[in-house]
Amino acid sequence: MSATFVSQPCNATIPHVCATPFLPVVGRICLAAIFLVAGTMKFLNWDATAAYMEQHHLPMVNILLPLAATAELAGGLALLFGWLTRMASAGLILFLVPATVIFHNFWAQSGMEAQNNMHHFLKNIAIMGGLFFIMAFGPGPLSCDAWSKEKALPSR
Repeated sequence: MSATFVSQPCNATIPHVCATPFLPVVGRICLAAIFLVAGTMKFLNWDATAAYMEQHHLPMVNILLPLAATAELAGGLALLFGWLTRMASAGLILFLVPATVIFHNFWAQSGMEAQNNMHHFLKNIAIMGGLFFIMAFGPGPLSCDAWSKEKALPSR
């Protein structure tokens, strides 16, 4: 992305993105943060995370745990840099749906445990909403996707 992106014609789906090109990257950073932290913590607390997954009766924890940790880190980095952003968002949604249903099943609990898991369930729904938004409108002008698209355009 060139330093003169503000003065260039804007073809953004959302008109305000032309006036505020930093907002999509701020949104991507906010969404990426939870995946980067969660993926890192899975690697740093491997045994505790494996035990937690086993408590929820997940099969093949030795396969699912590295897949989950890698998916969160890779997806978080893709969001952060705006690289293959729509595909990363779709992948993170596919990761979040079963994780949300399995680990935050508030409907099967009671009291404070149910309330806490309902909050986590709704938090994940909100994150999915942000990811759907990125899938629909793209990563914004300050992203690797926009930069590579700009490089692919023929010179005028």
